[in-house]
Amino acid sequence: MSMLEVTLTDGTIHEIAAGVSAGEVIRDAYGRGAVAAIKDGNPCDLSTPIEESCTLDQISLESEEGVEILRHSCAHLLAQAVVELFPDAKPTIGPAIEHGFYYDFHMDPLGEEDLSAIQKKMQYIVKQNLKIEREEHDSSGLATLFADNQFKTEIIDEKLEAGAGSSIYRQGDFYDLCRGPHAPSTSYLRNFKLTSTSQAFWRADSSRESLVRIYGMCYANKQDLKARETLLREAGLRDHRKLGKDLQLFHVDDMVGQGLILWTPRGSVVRQELQNFIGEHLRRQGYSQVFTPHIGKLDLYRTSGHFPYYQESQYPPLVERDLMAKLADDGCSCSELANMMGEGDIDGYLLKPMNCPHHIRLYSSQPRSYRDLPLRLAEFGTVYRWEQSGEISGMTRVRGFTQDDAHLFVTEDQIAEEVLGCIELVQVIFGTLGMDDYRVRVGLRDPDSDKYVGESEQWEKAEAACRQAASSLGVEFIEEQGEAAFYGPKIDFVVKDVLGREWQLGTVQVDYNLPERFELEYTGGDGDKHRPVMIHRAPFGSMERFVGVLIEHFAGKFPTWLSPTQVHIITISEKHKDHAAKVESELKMLGVRVEVDDSDNTIGKKIRTHRKMQPAYMVILGDDEAANSTVSIRNRKGDQVQGIPLDNFMANLLAEIETRDAEQNLVPPQE
Repeated sequence: MSMLEVTLTDGTIHEIAAGVSAGEVIRDAYGRGAVAAIKDGNPCDLSTPIEESCTLDQISLESEEGVEILRHSCAHLLAQAVVELFPDAKPTIGPAIEHGFYYDFHMDPLGEEDLSAIQKKMQYIVKQNLKIEREEHDSSGLATLFADNQFKTEIIDEKLEAGAGSSIYRQGDFYDLCRGPHAPSTSYLRNFKLTSTSQAFWRADSSRESLVRIYGMCYANKQDLKARETLLREAGLRDHRKLGKDLQLFHVDDMVGQGLILWTPRGSVVRQELQNFIGEHLRRQGYSQVFTPHIGKLDLYRTSGHFPYYQESQYPPLVERDLMAKLADDGCSCSELANMMGEGDIDGYLLKPMNCPHHIRLYSSQPRSYRDLPLRLAEFGTVYRWEQSGEISGMTRVRGFTQDDAHLFVTEDQIAEEVLGCIELVQVIFGTLGMDDYRVRVGLRDPDSDKYVGESEQWEKAEAACRQAASSLGVEFIEEQGEAAFYGPKIDFVVKDVLGREWQLGTVQVDYNLPERFELEYTGGDGDKHRPVMIHRAPFGSMERFVGVLIEHFAGKFPTWLSPTQVHIITISEKHKDHAAKVESELKMLGVRVEVDDSDNTIGKKIRTHRKMQPAYMVILGDDEAANSTVSIRNRKGDQVQGIPLDNFMANLLAEIETRDAEQNLVPPQE
């Protein structure tokens, strides 16, 4: 019998007989706890036989790689359960994703009771402890195995060269096309839970077949699964779509359109307070406010590159009626019309996807000198993107949104200082709102992609400026190729909320390309013409998205300065109306947002009713308060303090609002 040498990660060498599995070697060396192996640097199943001397390492259940293998194996488990319960269902693809997995099926829509039945079937298969085994097949064998599934056949035809084979994984009577590796058996997959279903399309193409997507989560142990379930329950309580409705902050109306937000009076308060807040800092940094239209000519966006580079994510262009009628009479097809617009043979208008081309035209509206730079133009500008229906979500993924947008036109020597000024704005916002847990991402171009415009030399300068600025922040940052805008690299701020979820919010971008495309100029100190550099920046990003994130971050309990109503005045009985009116009048004179409830409801019912609207404070007025010109103050936690002189309350409240304190400090916590 031939003997082989297996070198483990720690450098120890094991002598084994040829044909011994990777799993046997790993169990002898490390004990149990692996889900797969790494042989000569490549992941493989534990059942893989060792036929030659090699290096070997384990992929443990608890490792990031191990959990991803469990999740992909769980997707196969889901597919097996679905086809056993619904024999006509056609599995398509089922990847592992963050926290779990999903699988898309061509089948009739599912209800909650179906999801429960699928989960029970998956649990039954787990208890069967079916072996998960790899098999190799040539192309004809694969064609036979998947002959009744046109989706798998399409994958095989596209992915495999003529005559080439691939692997499948089999568990019981179920098998699926896959490269692996997978868990050794279904018993490894016990810590899972199905979470939801949604609609999807084959190949993410809305013109293709409609699919049912089933989501689930999977972890290596019960504790992690339970922790995730707890977090999801908390996320459900913080869901901005529910809280936005309960707190009357925004409305989405089918007659208006999906993904188009109607800001209510209460929600508009939050938005306006944020705009006032950043407006103070814009004035401090020397920005000029501008306003631009919601549409522009196609030629504007052809020059900028937004059309047709991002045509798929834009609303269709608007063409003049008379021209459309003439083209229709001439028998012009939709594809011919699209080609004519793309090539510039006919013109039209476009709902603006970005504000920058409008600001560029403002810059070029008059001659500029180096003395005019930096020129900082700011606008709360509404832009429009065509999002697929299935991707729209409350305020965080919409079709029309307002950016706290600004564009700075600078000389090359001014880039570093101006980028730092933009970053300071982001840091002020995050610090004021208590959003201190964030990371920084520098988005670079992918040199192998053709979506980016401009010269390599300009890109290198812009990327160097972004790296330099990110290095000055004092926090770790990562670089990601392919995350740049098509016209320049960017610095993104990715915020982690109280539930540990990440949101990309503020962004700063350095752009040499749009000034080049629009042939922007300024006269330098030498009397010659020079090209300015643009900096794009949006500290909030989308106002809709930012407020949606804030609703969930604060669970609807905004800091006092942001609260739609800051004080709710509640009378104990009708005889306290006069004192309530006095308190209301004095607070409103200070600019405090107030509501009064002097109805004949019981005090307990009033408190329960008003607590649902999450005012910063409730002021309760009874006999003592009316007689002594005092107030009783109740905070959101139910803590209450009595006998506070009205003047003291107003002074302290105003200080808390003016300093934009993130905490409520007017009522000490009760023991």
